[in-house]
Amino acid sequence: MSRSDLADQVCTYARTIELLGNEWTLMVLREMFLGARRFDELQCQTGVSPHTLSQRLKRLERERIVRRETYSERPKRHEYRLTARGRDLWPVIMAMKGWGDRWLDGGDGAPPVSITHKGCGQTVAPQMTCPECGDVMQAHDAEPRLSPEFEEAREAARRAS
Repeated sequence: MSRSDLADQVCTYARTIELLGNEWTLMVLREMFLGARRFDELQCQTGVSPHTLSQRLKRLERERIVRRETYSERPKRHEYRLTARGRDLWPVIMAMKGWGDRWLDGGDGAPPVSITHKGCGQTVAPQMTCPECGDVMQAHDAEPRLSPEFEEAREAARRAS
């Protein structure tokens, strides 16, 4: 299966990987959540080549994850803003940050970025909670339930292998 085949999968996880599973896309999103909006700032902070950055931003724009806005007419200049669809990626980026802080911290125990709740000023760590009862959830607290379409796709993959 090729990477482009992921976009056609029943599984939304596979389709998300096809869209976001590129290191430069994730780095651009990190920078946007840190407040970067302009091309030169995104390029400087990520180290990505201008060509690759341009490609990634165009894809994110096509997918309605970012929108391009003019901030200067003379000369014509644009900045990039996360859309509602893009802002909904915040928990994904924070989960990756949390995992990295735990397992890839370099040994000093101090994360390079801390997240502070504006409402109370406390530092927070990402965690998944049940929306019904409020309990914190770990993987062993969850039970996957596959849709009939996904079950069928998985069975077809088993038969084909």
